Formats: sequence, C-alpha cells, structure tokens
Amino acid sequence: SLLQALVLLHFNSTDEASLETLAEATGLEDRELRLTLQSLACGKVRVLVKEPKGRDVVDGDRFIYNHDFQHKLHRVKINAIQMKESVEEQEATSEKVFVDRQYQIDAAIVRVMKSRKSLSHTLLLTELFAQLKFPLKPQDLKKRIESLIDREYLERDTK
Repeated sequence: SLLQALVLLHFNSTDEASLETLAEATGLEDRELRLTLQSLACGKVRVLVKEPKGRDVVDGDRFIYNHDFQHKLHRVKINAIQMKESVEEQEATSEKVFVDRQYQIDAAIVRVMKSRKSLSHTLLLTELFAQLKFPLKPQDLKKRIESLIDREYLERDTK
C-alpha cells in the first residue's frame, strides 16, 4: 500500500528507526503508522524486524530493515492490517446506506405501481421484496410508501 511504501522509503537512508523517528519522517497519524508497521514487521512477510519482539507496536519500539528477507516472487503482496470500525462509525455508515437506499426503494415502489396501477398493500410488499435485493424491513417500506403518498406520487384507494 501507499503507507507501507512511505515507511519503507525511509529505510533507503537508514537501516534502523524508532517509532518516533518514523512518525516524524512520514507524517502519518499514530494509529495508521502503528498498523502499517505491524503489517511490515509482524505479519507473514517480515520486511522489517521489530525489537523487542511482539505482536503490538508500542512506544519505544525499534524497527530494523531485514537484510535477510527473500521471497520467491518479484512482486510481494504484504497484507495490510484492517482498522476496526467504532460503533459510532458503524451507525453513521448504516445511516448513510439507508438514506441512499431510500431513493432505490422509492423508485421501485413507483415502478411497480406504474405497471400495476392498483395493488393491495401485501401484494405491493411482496413485489418489492422480490425486486429489491438488499435486506429490508416491512416498517421501512411502509414509511417510504407513506412518504410517497404525502408527496402525492401515490394515493390510497377510496374504497
């Protein structure tokens, strides 16, 4: 990755560096730098050697370029360690996804009602579940139908 290349470029001029030196030289955020160093020094492919040995990167760790590193491929894939998403980020992401999907739901409802002209609520829900491929709750569909009725895209049968 770009961050891994940035860290490795620092080792062109020196064979050994501390966490603080690398942070200064690369200008990366602390969390990103720690994950990048962990992927380079603690993963399957160890381009760097970490002292003291261990899984986690902590303050005061030193990293040494591994001169003994060899790989049978010319191009080496070093897996990056994924950052864990916090609960707030997960909620924000799911909220954004729901907002984006509202337009798809609205379009599907209008498309079905244009083709069928008149349809009972249960048949409409059945048709929508068949058309929309992402997971839905009937309450969400009901809200979207109500919204379309309020905006006068649909109207209730007078019967």
